[in-house]
Amino acid sequence: FELAETIIAARTAQGLTQAELATRMNTSQAYIARLESGRVSPSLRTWKRLAAATGTRPRVTLEPLECR
Repeated sequence: FELAETIIAARTAQGLTQAELATRMNTSQAYIARLESGRVSPSLRTWKRLAAATGTRPRVTLEPLECR
């Protein structure tokens, strides 16, 4: 749910409704709702579009697994 929280935070920081964000991304409000609920994960392409629509910079990281 970390991705969903990140999406919500980026949208609300810009003062956007789900519908306004959807318009900026050329998608539906229902899809934004699914992203924010965590029911779907965004593709890298969608992640980049989301960043552009919210005035943010996309970042994807890989972290090492903890060894036992």
